[in-house]
Amino acid sequence: MLQTIFYGLTIGGILYIISIGLSLTFGAMGIVNFSHGLIYAIGAYTIYAVMAKMGINFILGAVIAVLVSIPFSYIIEKYVIRRLYGESIDYAIIATYAVLLIGVDAIKWIWGASPLPISDPVGISIQFLTMEMPLYRLIIIGLTLLILIGLSLFFKKTIIGKIIIAGLGDREAVRGLGIRLDKYFAIIFILGSALAALGGVLYSPISTLHPYMGFHILILCFAVVIVGGMGNLRGTAIAAFSLGLVMAITGRIWGPAAEAMVYVVMAFVLMIRPIET
Repeated sequence: MLQTIFYGLTIGGILYIISIGLSLTFGAMGIVNFSHGLIYAIGAYTIYAVMAKMGINFILGAVIAVLVSIPFSYIIEKYVIRRLYGESIDYAIIATYAVLLIGVDAIKWIWGASPLPISDPVGISIQFLTMEMPLYRLIIIGLTLLILIGLSLFFKKTIIGKIIIAGLGDREAVRGLGIRLDKYFAIIFILGSALAALGGVLYSPISTLHPYMGFHILILCFAVVIVGGMGNLRGTAIAAFSLGLVMAITGRIWGPAAEAMVYVVMAFVLMIRPIET
């Protein structure tokens, strides 16, 4: 059972890293950003490319993957997202979904449709009581906690972070102070996208790469955002780890129902706390 909980915390950590940008974008801009899944896939495929073709180690490859994702996220924000501020949410869904579909076809054109594996970059297990725990999963959990603390300090201690939090609470009041929120929301969009790419990098050795991987993770991340609350940093963290544990424990009892339980939890949350429109 301890191993199951450990696995659930690993999945929860990755869900948090990917979901936080989606939550902030959703809460701050009112944008349902399907292209978030594409940035996640770009991170995963970039780490594969630099390791397999260039022989670069995993850590340096992870840095390169995150850096590669930044121009893509900047282009998406400038030429797609920025044009949708204040528009109906339907336009954002259609536009960003189209970006995701274009990205999937580009991935298939470059790398093909076959799944691609990445081996454990650490390859070491630690003995704990009666079980062996891969060190790589412990690193993921530790890195997630560092990101959680770092983001918390960023939003509490920096001017940019405080402006973004204020904008999440009352956009009109912040704009009334003469602050251009769009510029700050663009910064958080790129930061969230970089974290999505990092999530793709971290998850790639646990799973396999395939062109539609962005669709799969995106549905789970939307569940995290809905359960945790749009723009709620603490709620997103709690929801991510909770749903990761739900998936792991359900998977231990009955594998096919693991992901279905995530949507059961999401449906229950929507019943008791509907999304306000």
